[in-house]
Amino acid sequence: MTITLIHADYDNEQHASDLVMLLNAYALDPMGGGEPLSEHVKQNLVASLAKRSDVFTVLCYVDDKPAGIINCVEGFSTFKCKPLINIHDCGVLSEYRGMGISGLLFDEVEKIAKQKGCCKLTLEVLEGNIVAQNAYKKLGFAGYELDEKMGKAMFWEKKLS
Repeated sequence: MTITLIHADYDNEQHASDLVMLLNAYALDPMGGGEPLSEHVKQNLVASLAKRSDVFTVLCYVDDKPAGIINCVEGFSTFKCKPLINIHDCGVLSEYRGMGISGLLFDEVEKIAKQKGCCKLTLEVLEGNIVAQNAYKKLGFAGYELDEKMGKAMFWEKKLS
């Protein structure tokens, strides 16, 4: 068995196809919302990503078959005056889980972040996704808080039409 990590080339048709398939599989999972990507997203995501300089995707292949994905967005920490990387999506197809693929993807992102001089990696995780929380803890992630009295940071959103 051969495991390969590839930095996705958004202009490569195979990478583009694999990216959409893997992200859709993640979206269909209960931890990804349980809904397929819209046709609009399937048709336009890769071209939209290709226009941005602050995103990157790492794809994982097992014996040349797509197995996992991690999408990242570069941000900036004003408190540290340094860039950061937000891990926006991470998914591994069910038949490849338990093989350490997510750890390999995270290691690759950490290498990239260090090369970019980033001060930290960030991510969001659902309260009910204990499996992911435990995996992230093993990788060194923890809840974010500035002051114990004020508690941990919460991730909120406001949807715009």
